[in-house]
Amino acid sequence: MNFTQRLLSCARQKDSWLCVGLDPHPERFPEKLKDDANALFTFCAEIVASTAGAAAAFKLNFAFFEAAGAAGWAVLEKLLKIIPSNVITIADAKRGDIGSSSEMYARAIFERLGFDAVTVNPFMGSDSVAPFLQRPAKGAFVLCLTSNPGARDFQYFSDGKNRLYQNVIAKVNDWNQKQNCGLVAGATQPAELRAIRAAAPNLPLLIPGVGTQGGDLKAAVLNGTDANGELALINVSRGIIYQSRGDDFAEAAGREAERLRGQINQIRRKAFAKK
Repeated sequence: MNFTQRLLSCARQKDSWLCVGLDPHPERFPEKLKDDANALFTFCAEIVASTAGAAAAFKLNFAFFEAAGAAGWAVLEKLLKIIPSNVITIADAKRGDIGSSSEMYARAIFERLGFDAVTVNPFMGSDSVAPFLQRPAKGAFVLCLTSNPGARDFQYFSDGKNRLYQNVIAKVNDWNQKQNCGLVAGATQPAELRAIRAAAPNLPLLIPGVGTQGGDLKAAVLNGTDANGELALINVSRGIIYQSRGDDFAEAAGREAERLRGQINQIRRKAFAKK
């Protein structure tokens, strides 16, 4: 089973296209964890337990774990062991380097840690991405058009025919020989998201930017899903994991994840029923 097939299988089984982003910032942890020496793991583990029923995927932002040094890496290893096998795990690491370095990154993420997918920066070209594509069951979400304001600094550059992000789409379509490629496309540019989906009808999209960054959920679902109302992982991070700073933080996160899954499905089914 290739990565795209596994993603479809998990999402259909869970009846969910929600991706829960784990961006665990210690300054935003609830009061009850302030004296917990294992707060990073405790916080993430409780969020995972409360939201796994509603999530098709978890996206773990490496920055927040790497900032904790060796202890953060240990937390990643522990978390991967408790995330249910029917939820896709995405390493939000944005890796990309010369081929030999990318191969080591791929080994660390896919073999040592056991992630199902990784986010990849294509700026250095095909040889920097290729090592992430050698394992058909493991996916690579390639940065295409990101949700941050600085995306316009480079990603909209035009060669007179296409913008840079459009060239990325064409390349990733070519690279998708093992059906394990995807694109990262932000929810903050709905018109561009619609065009990205049209140019990549068969690629999974990882769509960040809903909620705190200003992306609209309905627009993200309508513009990002494929012809079957699928293949669009709608990522929400802070809007889920920081629903409460009280003792009920995990329960609050679980309720929000369930609400968002229901909302995403309602939008998908209403739109698909019209086709």
